[in-house]
Amino acid sequence: MDASSRVLLELAAREQALDAKIEAAHTAAQAQVQAAEVQAAQILKDAEARAQAMTASHEQALEQEVEGIRSQARAQAGTQAEATRDRASGKLQQAIETIMRAVLP
Repeated sequence: MDASSRVLLELAAREQALDAKIEAAHTAAQAQVQAAEVQAAQILKDAEARAQAMTASHEQALEQEVEGIRSQARAQAGTQAEATRDRASGKLQQAIETIMRAVLP
């Protein structure tokens, strides 16, 4: 073998070694990308679960607040209705007394 053939063989061997390294790096990069995609999907799934939990919690708190407001409004309406009945009863009693005084000597 002459020197140029040996140089060509050496270059070919180096090229193959570089190709193998490139392929190994490519395979490793693909594995890392796949792992990152799996991790990103898990993060997204966790975030969606947290968002749903927060939404449910917010809706529950809102429902409790609405129920409290309704309860307070019912109590206030009951108090106002009772006061109105009392006033109406008092006016009715006054009207009866006025009529009785007018009719009876």
